Parts: sequence; structure tokens; C-alpha cells
Amino acid sequence: MHFSIPDTEDIKEGSATYTIYNIYVNGVFHCKARYKQLRQFHDELKKEYGAFALPDFPKKKLLALSSEEVEQRRIMLERYIQLVSQDHQIGSSNLFNAFLLMAQQESQKEEAEEDSLDVFLMNGHKITVSLMSTDQTEDVLEVVAHQIEIPDDYVYYFGLYLVKKEEDGDTSVVRKLQEFESPCLSLKAANKHAVHRLVLRKAYWDSSFDEDLLEHKVTMNLLYVQANSDLERQWVLATKEQLGHLGNLRKKNSKREFLRVCRTLKYYGYMVFKPCTTDYLAPNSRVIIAAGQLELNFRIQVQDIVKEGSFKITRMRCWRITTIYPNANGSSSSSEKDCAQLELSFEYLMSKDNLQWVSVLSDQAMLMSMCLQSMVDELIMKKKGKKFKKPQDRLKVRNGGPFKPVSRELSQGIEVRHSKEQNNNTRVHMVKAHMPEDQSAINKAMGSVKKQLSKGMQQQKEEETITENDAFEGIGDDDL
Repeated sequence: MHFSIPDTEDIKEGSATYTIYNIYVNGVFHCKARYKQLRQFHDELKKEYGAFALPDFPKKKLLALSSEEVEQRRIMLERYIQLVSQDHQIGSSNLFNAFLLMAQQESQKEEAEEDSLDVFLMNGHKITVSLMSTDQTEDVLEVVAHQIEIPDDYVYYFGLYLVKKEEDGDTSVVRKLQEFESPCLSLKAANKHAVHRLVLRKAYWDSSFDEDLLEHKVTMNLLYVQANSDLERQWVLATKEQLGHLGNLRKKNSKREFLRVCRTLKYYGYMVFKPCTTDYLAPNSRVIIAAGQLELNFRIQVQDIVKEGSFKITRMRCWRITTIYPNANGSSSSSEKDCAQLELSFEYLMSKDNLQWVSVLSDQAMLMSMCLQSMVDELIMKKKGKKFKKPQDRLKVRNGGPFKPVSRELSQGIEVRHSKEQNNNTRVHMVKAHMPEDQSAINKAMGSVKKQLSKGMQQQKEEETITENDAFEGIGDDDL
């Protein structure tokens, strides 16, 4: 997960003023939190894991902070939550999820109440479920799975995705919902800016897992619906002969055979992103990128020729996400923020002893990064012989848990004044890519470690927080 606290807000209450820190997860605003809330979170983690297991937390000060001190605290809090999230035991804990869920609920001024939620299949079929408005993602997924009778063994082969309707009528995947958020609240927040819906899709990359799902009618139907949708959108490519054969199987209602033919097609099981630009081969090259089968596949337009290349995740040493603002002097006007661009860069082992950075400029860069992370996670899961979890394997997050709302103003609403932005135009989240030989899946969101100028991409010198991947030490000529 990519955590950041890019800015702060000052809230006035009578003659008093205090600071709110805006927490973003995977490039999307998640919640607001006061220092005392984050301090309470830290204290709860200390009770559970001990002080030595945690990074330093910024100390409390008796006097009001200056603007420079607020900025320093923002940086320290951002670093703290990034480091805490890297610990797999803490980052996946009930305590961690409960804090983020409570903070989202309080930030949106929502009380837990009975509600209904529409979840769609890839063919547009709507499933309406009854739940509590603050139920977390995994609760909602399990309710949907129960309603359409997905066996417990296969619930977590699927995930809930936030999908946006584009101006041209097409749809694009925004992100997979995480366990620490409420789908009801996330959908409500997203719909303030554009039309979104929640969609049920399979959540794995290795198509061999299809064999498990083909043995059950409901899960086979879900795969069938998604395969037809991906064919229609041309995410999966097929020749005229193959399309004709699939059409005959569709008429015969031979779904199992239909899916087995689909698995032989190019890009089956991939997620295809909107056209974007890359610096690979030539600057500002037009490219269509697809993620799947342990790779990022590039189809690059070079003059009148489309060149195809494959970047395997096992040869990516690390990757980073950079937010690039159009004004090189670090201006922070709202209009320029709206024009900010996301860049995904990864360091790739092109040949033995030859590492090269490849960059992609796309508003789906964060989604690409999360796809890389989930492919690495799945690869390591298979290497360790682990299976997908089941509903009975997890602890349920109860609303609030040990956390209590400490900011009455957040739940009542009050005029907010933005604090001064940091004076740089890019923010980089560095991610360490752990390969199967490593113990953890991925070193997440290593922090704001580098500044770049968008005009000419002139690089300012600043210490980089990046960890080498020991898995590369054993790579030889035979592996290349």
C-alpha cells in the first residue's frame, strides 16, 4: 500500500486552531486525522506489539506549532505510517484496519446505519445486498458471495473493484478496494466527482487457478461473464477463426470448453490500461500496457509500427510512483493540482549487470503499481505453497475497535483552511520489489524520497530511501 500525507488543514474552533492531516492511500484520499488520533493509534500498537517493534513517533509539544514545525510533523507522521504499513503483521492486523476504517467513517461524518449496496457483474447484472453502511470491504465481499452462493473456498478468488464511467461511455478500472475501507463510503466519495460503480471481478493473475473455479457452476459462470466482457472490450485478442469457434461454443452453452479456449488466447487474464506514454524506445512514445502472467506487456507505437515488449516482475528491482505538477516552481493552485500527472517508473534488469529505469506517464499509474504488487504477492504465495484465505480464516473488524472519535468538529463539519503546501512539485513513493526468494511480499510505500522538476525533468539531489533486492545477486546468464 502507498501511504502519504501530502498536506494539512487548519481548523478553527472559537479562538483555537488545530491541524488536520490528510491521509491518502494508493493515491486516493482516505481520511483526515488529528495528531492525537494518530498518537492514540501509536499507543494501541505499542500495547499490542511493543515499543521496539515500532518506528519513532513525533513527540508531543506543549506550545502551538509554527508553520515550519507543522510541516516537519507532517513529514514525520507520513514516514511513520509508511514504515508501520511495511510490517506485514501490523499492516494486515485487525488493529490497523480498525483505525483506518474508523478514520474514514469520521472523516465523512457518517454514522453506522442499515443500508443497501449495488454490486455489478461484468455483464451489468446487478446484485443488491443489505448491510451496515460502515461494513468493510471483506464483509461486503462475503455478503455478496453468500447471496450468489459462491462456496467459502472460492470467495477470495474474487475482489471488489471501483470502476469509473468515462465521458466516451466506456468504463475504466480505478482500483481494487482494500480491506480497511468501507465500500459504501468509498463509493459515495467517488461519486461526488464522477459516476462510479462497484464490480465483482476475479482477483488473481495465474490462469491455472481457473481450474478450481470450473468445477462449480456459480464460479464458472462468473469466469464466463468476465471472459465475454474482456473479449468484447478487446482486452483479450482473438483471430476471426477463434472468435467463430467461441461463438459456436457460446450457442451450445459450452461454458467450460469456452473458457478453456479463452485461456489459450493472447492477454487472457490480463488487465489492460488506457493508452498512455512511455520513455522506453523513444521519449513520449504512445503505449498500451497490459498487466498479467507476471509481466507488464508494452505495445508501443513507433511511427507506423507497433513494437511489443515484455517486462517480467522477477527482473524489476524496484518501482516508484511520482506525482508531477505542471509548474516547475512548485505552485500548488487547485487548477494545477487537477492537471497533475502520475508517473510509474521501474528499474529493470535488461541484461546481466545492466539495470535501466523505464517510466510510464498515466493517470492509472497507481493501479499499475498495485497490480505489480499483487502479482508479486501471488507469486510468493504459490512459492510458499499457501492457499487463498477463507471467510473463517480472518478476524472481523468491529466498527471503531479500541478507537474513539476525538474530533467533534470532524463529525459536525466546520470551515476548513488549507495550510501551506510543501514547496516542491513532485512526490515519489518508492517501493521495493521482493522476489520469491525473499520473505516478505513487498516493501510498501518507502516514502517521499526524491524531487524532480517537470520542465526538463531536472533532478534535485536528495537522499533516496531504497533497499536493494538480494534476489538479484543470484541471477546468472542462464536466468536471462
